[in-house]
Amino acid sequence: MREKLQRIPPNQKVTSEFPVLHIGSPPQFHRKTWHLTVEGLVENPLKLTYEELLKLPRIVRVSDFHCVTGWSRLDTKWEGVAFKTISNMAKPLKKALYVTIVAEGDYSTSLPLKELLSPDVLLAYKLDGSPLPTKHGGPLRLVVPKKYAYKSAKWVRILRFTVQQELGYWEKRGYSNSADPWKEERYE
Repeated sequence: MREKLQRIPPNQKVTSEFPVLHIGSPPQFHRKTWHLTVEGLVENPLKLTYEELLKLPRIVRVSDFHCVTGWSRLDTKWEGVAFKTISNMAKPLKKALYVTIVAEGDYSTSLPLKELLSPDVLLAYKLDGSPLPTKHGGPLRLVVPKKYAYKSAKWVRILRFTVQQELGYWEKRGYSNSADPWKEERYE
């Protein structure tokens, strides 16, 4: 029990459920027309179809998922592509220090490139062994386990490498840009 408690950030409660929270309605996914765009300060801009994305090296990561609203889901199994794989393909320029993640429905967030290159960060298309449900971000969700879940954007469509950090949807509304659950960085 002690080990489990050490995995729970301050003022979080463990749930076995996976509550659904998002802005707007989940988008429609059209497998044949969907694509992921990688742009900005990169040598090799990319436009990957869903089929091309699925052909990239697949990784499986089990991590804990912490929502800024106060719940944590332990041992969540994600499958997808390491963010580092996409970054290596795009070849960011030296001045690219941040990545803005743009999602469906006018949602965005941004993180330092250095943090996104961590081995536990991935672009997930499966959850607990099944295709990622739309309500949880399918077809593609960023997963950043060391941050509150609003940094793990659902419905990812664009990765934009930038020199300066851009504030995302929640960050513009007063939420913490660093979003560290262990320091309870919920709001600025």
